Amino acid sequence: MNAYQQPDARGHFGPYGGSFVSETLTYAISELRDAYAHYQHDPAFVAEFERELARFVGRPSPVYHAQGMSTELGGAQIFFKREDLNHTGAHKVNNTIGQAMLAKRMGKPRVIAETGAGQHGVATATICARYGLECVVYMGSEDIKRQSPNVYRMKLLGATVVPVESGSKTLKDALNEALRDWVANVDNTFYIIGTVAGPHPYPMMVRDFQSVIGRECIQQMPDLLAEVGCHSLQPDAVLACVGGGSNAMGIFHPYIGHPATRLIGIEAAGEGLDSGKHSASLQRGLPGVLHGNRTYVLQNEDGQVTETHSVSAGLDYPGVGPEHAWLKDIGRAEYVGITDTEALAAFHHLCRTEGIIPALESSHAIAHAMKLAPQMRRDQSILVNLSGRGDKDIGTVADLSGADFYCRPSCRGQGVKGGTAVVELHA
Repeated sequence: MNAYQQPDARGHFGPYGGSFVSETLTYAISELRDAYAHYQHDPAFVAEFERELARFVGRPSPVYHAQGMSTELGGAQIFFKREDLNHTGAHKVNNTIGQAMLAKRMGKPRVIAETGAGQHGVATATICARYGLECVVYMGSEDIKRQSPNVYRMKLLGATVVPVESGSKTLKDALNEALRDWVANVDNTFYIIGTVAGPHPYPMMVRDFQSVIGRECIQQMPDLLAEVGCHSLQPDAVLACVGGGSNAMGIFHPYIGHPATRLIGIEAAGEGLDSGKHSASLQRGLPGVLHGNRTYVLQNEDGQVTETHSVSAGLDYPGVGPEHAWLKDIGRAEYVGITDTEALAAFHHLCRTEGIIPALESSHAIAHAMKLAPQMRRDQSILVNLSGRGDKDIGTVADLSGADFYCRPSCRGQGVKGGTAVVELHA
């Protein structure tokens, strides 16, 4: 695995990846590919990127030993890579900074993006505000309803949020509309894709910007593991949730050359992998072309993309990054499913055992860690990428708990303290 070199010059990860785009976008993709090939090795670009990560994002993000959860579950020691502590509240900002820096250098004053959970949209709006770029974010109207705090954050930052009413009104449809916009405005517009999907060079480029996560972990883990009595230098397993797959690839990629570390991606099993209401592309999908690349896609027997479901908007996508497809096929990474119910239970459990409110996306990875830890020894370890914080999901969780998120005047004094609903949580 030390010789792992992907993608090839044409952007292929084995049979996956590539660039399947319209003639209108061919030049724009070629222009981006040439620009990234140049600037990724430019000392001034690299230095600026690292400076922004340190001074604006607040990197390195810490790795935290979840002592209470580890003791309660028994077995392996659980650690969290705290991407939720980044500026904007998730891993997404690592990538948007790099792409916005490219937009500036390429003379593109207008930036577009797609978003599901809203974290990529917020990160894009944030960096556009910092760099003085026009920002337009496409978001499914269904996701707008369940992620209203992030919608308002984007607007506060000066972005235009465009509701998408087509299809399932979620991330897939937002990406479709963003691509249509790009086709119509290639001369002045840069498309910041938020995940490791899309036509080459996006899967590689987003992975490269996000790999700071795994590189930091490799430096941080030896001392942390020694402190808790683990004898290995690196974790026995690295876990991350997978929708499109950028937070997972960001932590997985630097570990590919560490064969003793298992890489486990957790997909949204929704109401169950056999229910037809899930977003588990790698476990229930078939190879196909979606949004400019070949990968595993949820599709019917006629090759039509099927609708997806997840309690977490960020995992509600019918495809996955092509490098994940390749890592699955070669057996370097494993992929499992966690249901909505299991993710919600993990959300509540982490709140109460560690005082951390995680994103519902990250809660899928936490749920699998809770299953895996008791099967392992106390001197073994699990590293979970806690990809984002759960502020954006409080309304969703409150609704599913049957609680009022915002207290009405009439409810004061009826199980309410300080004007905030007292939510009865069940882990």
